[in-house]
Amino acid sequence: MKTLKLTQSTMEKRISRFLDLEPLPIQIDETIPQAGKDIVYARKLLSVIGLDPSEGKTPINSGAPITGAGGITITLAKCPVGQGPGLHNHLATYETFTVLEGEFLIKWNDDGSEELTLKKYDTISIPPGVCRSFTNVGKEEGLLQVIISGGVHDMNDISFTPYAAQEMNELEPNLSKKFEKIGFKFDAGI
Repeated sequence: MKTLKLTQSTMEKRISRFLDLEPLPIQIDETIPQAGKDIVYARKLLSVIGLDPSEGKTPINSGAPITGAGGITITLAKCPVGQGPGLHNHLATYETFTVLEGEFLIKWNDDGSEELTLKKYDTISIPPGVCRSFTNVGKEEGLLQVIISGGVHDMNDISFTPYAAQEMNELEPNLSKKFEKIGFKFDAGI
């Protein structure tokens, strides 16, 4: 069987160095209050592996140092104690969480009626179509590896519950509209 031979410089393009990772640009919008961002994002999302550019552009993994890894994306989610995104679903992709630091409460179903706690190195894989959320319930900042697989992870794949929009609009009238302008949907479970 024929194999590939890669140079050092070619392999360097397939490395993600943790200390060089930057938060996603869509999280830096100063016109949106942090409390509103906290409803839909982990406090800091660090893209490790993004989609191959031929699979489409998405703000979810823009700026990833590695692209094109067989249809998966990997993001590191840093969350202070008590923080994590609200209930959302992925229509066509699996979302797999592995706790790297801390403890995370995982809730699922449209109303979050089921839940369990994951500790360091525990992993859960949630299938498409199931609403889920994660919250850092540890004693210090938590770090969660998030792997999306099984399809294209873009803004058409993710939707938050109407409750997320309601929470945002209580913080600031029509705040959910700012998120809708960049492609967020708030119709999960409808």
